[in-house]
Amino acid sequence: MRHKRKTVKLGRSQAHRDALIANQAVSLIEHSRIKTTLAKAKAVRPFAEKLVTIAKKKSLHARRTALAILRHNEDAVTKLFGEIADRSAERKGGYTRIIKLGQRRSDAAPMAFLEWVDGPEPVEVTTPAPKPAAKKAKKPAAETGAAEKSKPAKKPRAAKKAESAE
Repeated sequence: MRHKRKTVKLGRSQAHRDALIANQAVSLIEHSRIKTTLAKAKAVRPFAEKLVTIAKKKSLHARRTALAILRHNEDAVTKLFGEIADRSAERKGGYTRIIKLGQRRSDAAPMAFLEWVDGPEPVEVTTPAPKPAAKKAKKPAAETGAAEKSKPAKKPRAAKKAESAE
């Protein structure tokens, strides 16, 4: 039985699993949202939330700890301590959410988005409303000579069916 066995192995060795989770966490920090399998999202979630808790301390020791955990990715640590920790300052936990997406077409693996709850505010870009096209002035039929060459008016469908049935 697996009582009190918390580690999700994901079918990988420990070193491979640690690298995968660290890389997923870096991607989450850089892109604010990642699309992955549900099992990987559930494995990365506690890892990412612990990183935010470390980042909220804002000490040199916390920064060095985060650098070691994220495999010396300095850009990710800077963003984690700057943007993400500031947005999550009042929150006491639950920094991420998992949104289920359904199954992947190739192998039917359950897919999910893993994203920050206090994500970056979307910048609203206002585009000017399209201008209506200038209407062309129609010439009277007498000027174009189309009155003499005009096509006969189309019959309604019901009338066409009645004629073809006769």
